Amino acid sequence: MDGQYIELYDLQSRLKAGVESVFPGKVWLKAEISAMKARPAGHCYMELSQSSDSGLIAKAQAVIWSSKFRFIAPFFKSVTGSDLAEGMSVLVQVSVNFSQLYGLSLIIDDIDPAFTVGEKEQLRRQTIERLEKEGLMDLQKELALPLLPYRLAVISAPDAAGYRDFTRHLCDNAYGFVFSPELFPAVMQGSDAPASIADALDRIAASGECFDLVLIMRGGGAKLDLACYDDYSLAAAIAVYPVPVFTAVGHDQDYHVCDMVAHRHLKTPTALADELIGCYIDEDARLSSFAGRLKLAFLNKIHSMEARVQLLETRILSADPRNILKRGYVLALDSAGVPLKRVAGRSAGDRVTLMFSDGKADCEVRGVVLNGSPTE
Repeated sequence: MDGQYIELYDLQSRLKAGVESVFPGKVWLKAEISAMKARPAGHCYMELSQSSDSGLIAKAQAVIWSSKFRFIAPFFKSVTGSDLAEGMSVLVQVSVNFSQLYGLSLIIDDIDPAFTVGEKEQLRRQTIERLEKEGLMDLQKELALPLLPYRLAVISAPDAAGYRDFTRHLCDNAYGFVFSPELFPAVMQGSDAPASIADALDRIAASGECFDLVLIMRGGGAKLDLACYDDYSLAAAIAVYPVPVFTAVGHDQDYHVCDMVAHRHLKTPTALADELIGCYIDEDARLSSFAGRLKLAFLNKIHSMEARVQLLETRILSADPRNILKRGYVLALDSAGVPLKRVAGRSAGDRVTLMFSDGKADCEVRGVVLNGSPTE
């Protein structure tokens, strides 16, 4: 067997020479951070990988030495608003290194943060185009909103400041309006958030409760922390949900794909609470206005009836014989006290009473003139 084998060190040395001759200088490499660990000494060790539709197709170990990491990490955060983390797509400048003892490794000298931001924005545009093509962008907006939303399913992290602000603002409102929010906890940032929020939507549907609204909320955060709200699967789950979904994620300047497909988007959890309180304020004002109009209509009806009574009273008083007599008229009565309306039927000797305003006179008929012809 002499001369038919080589030592491992010789093999590794030849591989080292071959690999490093192919990549003698630094190269820019696109990959995903699949694992990351910062050591106390300041070095940062990573596993970089690439996947396709069929799964993982490549991976390599990488390291950022402390002398570089203490500059790269804060610069990356200042541009992207987020720390380097697992799941990120990055563009890194590497030196290819092959060690006879440790094998292949990549030494990271620099990271381009603008690439990571741009990659997310490109994926966001693709997600929007896909949702539009599938007709999912406006499905939520076709759902009817309840007049007074009371039963509220809230998806949030239970310890999130935004959730606490929302609950305090909603339940301690100055008007005394009462709401019934129920929390369905979920992870609200990072790569696990889309699946966790979608699971919360499933739990709400399976609860058997008839909720008026579903509220998805969290406070502000870095752009890459909130990039999960541009995820297609989560946006699609919201779009087809049978209950109106309101979102309140991030700051005033944030607007995500999930916000686009939701029934309504509010800037912050506190603004969402104000929106719900506003529904009750508007309805209270409407009812107060209706009650005011009803009261006014009732008063107008009473006034109209009083006017009619006064008119009838005036007519009755004006028809009172006593008032007629006061104007100089005389009322003639027969012996039975029945008013006389004509001469016909009267004859001499009949007793007649004439009533005046100040008394009466008993009289005897001396004669009757009928149509100008005197009779005895």
